[in-house]
Amino acid sequence: MIQMNDNLTNINWFPGHMAKTRRLISENIGSVDVVFELLDARIPYSSKNPEIAALTKTRPTLTLLNKSSLADREVTKRWIARYSAEGREAMAVDCITGENLPKIGDACRRILREKLEKFSEKGMGGRKIRAMILGIPNVGKSSLVNRLSGAKKAKVENRPGVTMTKQWVTTTQGIELLDMPGVLWPKFDDPETGKKLAETGAIKDTILDTESLGADLCRRLVRVAPDLFCARYKLDRAAAEEAEPWALLEAVAKKRGFLVSGGELDTERAANMVLDEFRNQKIGAISLEIPEDFPTDGGQDA
Repeated sequence: MIQMNDNLTNINWFPGHMAKTRRLISENIGSVDVVFELLDARIPYSSKNPEIAALTKTRPTLTLLNKSSLADREVTKRWIARYSAEGREAMAVDCITGENLPKIGDACRRILREKLEKFSEKGMGGRKIRAMILGIPNVGKSSLVNRLSGAKKAKVENRPGVTMTKQWVTTTQGIELLDMPGVLWPKFDDPETGKKLAETGAIKDTILDTESLGADLCRRLVRVAPDLFCARYKLDRAAAEEAEPWALLEAVAKKRGFLVSGGELDTERAANMVLDEFRNQKIGAISLEIPEDFPTDGGQDA
């Protein structure tokens, strides 16, 4: 049995790149009106960089829960209600389906109402809103830029770390976007955060043990979406809820007939399949985090 590597907390994620990103944010925050903080709707807490609030505190923030079609809609509504109760503007969006993307401009104008009124009084009513887009790698920043601009302006790949430099992009909603490189903190205080980031694809699979990650995801899915997980892999729910992570992965491999030479179970193939099917919604629309499990301030700086 392979154990999940809890040393995720000790890995220094691209330190030079992150230092450059922090510097770019500090240098450019004064030239924007609002910050778009893009989170993964499946893991709003774990995909929130704890440094962003401090770096952008001089500007209002619009929280965008992206990939909403992959998340449990009822859970996403509870996250938005949490943010609203905290006085934060938030909305669910999806760069694949286009959900709520046309409403982003209206949300910006609502947040910036007083500032825009002052611009109008000074004869600057036609000035475009300037927004900075921030988020961890692979959360969908480039896809959002492309959808809002109506053209392919940013490189898009389903892997982290594609956007490496800042760029200004004009949109069809009267907003100029400043796309920034992906931000990921140097270490995780909680290994569960690192695991969830890896399971949703924010961290490159090549630096982690796939079988351990797949087993951990099986455990997590049995906890948050037992019916969907067990239905997908034809497992008995009662037995699955009692099983250890590695046993769950072996059960999936057995059900799918994944074998290697000698008749042993091919758990690596099973792990890759579970990760892929979760990320592509083949198991179902699933949220790995619910707001009730996290501090009411909605942040990670506590």
